[in-house]
Amino acid sequence: MYTAVDGARVPIRMWADPASVEEQAMRQLQNVANLPWVHGLAVMPDVHYGKGATVGSVIAMRDAVSPAAVGVDIGCGMSAVRTSLAASDLPDDLGKLRRRVESAVPVGFGLHKTPVNPAKVHGVGGWDAFWRGFGELHTGVQELHDRAARQIGSLGGGNHFIEVCLDDDGRVWLMLHSGSRNIGKELAERHMAVARKLPHNADLPDRDLAVFVAGTPEMAAYRRDLFWAQDYAARNRATMVALVKQALKDVVPQTTFDDAISCHHNYVSEETYDGVELLVTRKGAIRAGSGDLGIIPGSMGTGSYIVRGLGNDSSFQSASHGAGRRMSRTKAKKLFTADDLAAQTAGVECRKDSGVVDEIPAAYKDIDSVIRAQTDLVEVVAHLKQVVCVKG
Repeated sequence: MYTAVDGARVPIRMWADPASVEEQAMRQLQNVANLPWVHGLAVMPDVHYGKGATVGSVIAMRDAVSPAAVGVDIGCGMSAVRTSLAASDLPDDLGKLRRRVESAVPVGFGLHKTPVNPAKVHGVGGWDAFWRGFGELHTGVQELHDRAARQIGSLGGGNHFIEVCLDDDGRVWLMLHSGSRNIGKELAERHMAVARKLPHNADLPDRDLAVFVAGTPEMAAYRRDLFWAQDYAARNRATMVALVKQALKDVVPQTTFDDAISCHHNYVSEETYDGVELLVTRKGAIRAGSGDLGIIPGSMGTGSYIVRGLGNDSSFQSASHGAGRRMSRTKAKKLFTADDLAAQTAGVECRKDSGVVDEIPAAYKDIDSVIRAQTDLVEVVAHLKQVVCVKG
């Protein structure tokens, strides 16, 4: 159940302990709750401070949307696929499997030498129409077409990952986390800059919360680019799923796969609550409508959950997107070493060097506590523990 915190214009419904939320994040939430367009605000148990708007927040607005409340990685989200394999079917040398995945999917700032053939991405069509839409995007990104085409099917860095996991019954799953890559960031930053300069945003307590309002050309342009980038992110994940499935089949040829589960957790959706049509922004939150399957990952050494939504309108039918950071990347790098990372990822085939120390499990909240805090939002379908983790 949530705790209601006074937000002046609208109450802040918190599935996190208000006393545990850092001061910067609480100030952000208060600022959001005071925006004149806000209909409601829900806060997930993985909440933490973010650029512009708080990570782990669900903001429902009337006839307005804030680009910062979506974030720069438009459409970032998760995909998971259960395989036919049992743990005993995996090779003894998981390093071989990890290297095969890394050779199939570019990580970090990497991209494919040539675009991935869409024919490899079964069940996803409309590619020609999708790419025709690129020409309608913001003029400032038009020179990025080639890069965007070659980054479809690439992972990125930071907290993005590809994993091979085992559920509690010993079944093998594939799971990955990524978004709209550089093109989403470029679009987001351009629209944020436009929003900050609009007259109706002049008196906001935080200019990063600048909004576009319905019926304006700026809103129309943002919605066009936003929904294209959300589609790009979904296609990026679908392409990676296809590449990782093939990488696993290259190592274990008899593998077959269930249908993929996929969900955004940085996006905007048009939804109706309290009889009002709203633009619902989820930044670090997934949709958890009744029966919706979702994915809530932990850190690279702990585990993750497949969940089913319970359709709780109090949270605008939402749930957390992960464990959530409990410290900044800078602090994690100061506190921990590569040896600490190796100890905390024991039993996982993954990078254990200084380049990913900021992703150490201790930098994240406890995923089990996060799940327990939202039992009225989701029910657990499966618990997964990674045995291979690929990061950029």
